[in-house]
Amino acid sequence: MALLMLASASGRESPIQLSLTEQELEWVGQQVFRNECAGRRECLVHWNRGEAFPSLGIGHFIWYPEGVSGPFVESFPALIRHMQERSAAVPKWLNQTPVPGAPWADRAEFLASADSNRIEALREFLADTKGEQAEFIVRRARESLETVIAAVPPARQASIRQHLEALSQTPGGTYAVIDYVNFKGEGLSPNERYQGQGWGLLQVLLEMPDHTDGPVLSRFRAAAAEVLTRRANNADKPIERERWLPGWLKRLETYREPADSGA
Repeated sequence: MALLMLASASGRESPIQLSLTEQELEWVGQQVFRNECAGRRECLVHWNRGEAFPSLGIGHFIWYPEGVSGPFVESFPALIRHMQERSAAVPKWLNQTPVPGAPWADRAEFLASADSNRIEALREFLADTKGEQAEFIVRRARESLETVIAAVPPARQASIRQHLEALSQTPGGTYAVIDYVNFKGEGLSPNERYQGQGWGLLQVLLEMPDHTDGPVLSRFRAAAAEVLTRRANNADKPIERERWLPGWLKRLETYREPADSGA
């Protein structure tokens, strides 16, 4: 069980529990893996067309090439640091401080190395550590919520906290929060904006109405769809509207309770 401490409107800290059994944690990891990779092992080390970085692991963690930076929050080095803390068998060339950048300058160089021993060894490492990766995804969400709440305008903090409390009461709601943070981030980085508008968890929570009518998970899905559609419409690259948005909206449809999702 993960225990989150979020500040209440009165300033006192009140616990919000994201309760996941070992079986539910495994389910969350499998859901994320299906969302990002359709459960395919080869997709654990991948470079999407139209992106400036490879994506790795069950959560498709972003890893910028050496000497390259970009607007999106990089997560793969943090995953490796998590692995180091767990004494996982990190490949020697990665087991450094700081974690090095991706060794491929661009997608073409990556594709030319697709059959290399290094990529296969990295894929095997990621296939063998799915549990640690799921723990990292949960940890990232857990550690972000207090900061997300603090970024909400004071007048709405109580209602946003209520949304998170309601989501945290079920495996499906907990999964939705955890997956969305992994998928589109916390929404806190000023660099993750198109036309001044973000698309992370913060923006989804703000998009949800203050009322509590109807299932909270349905309201979260609807708000996330609105936020992601707005991002795609604000994007300069047509690929976001034409190719990525349909996949994003399909992913949101997995935000259901295990009994309703076919799991």
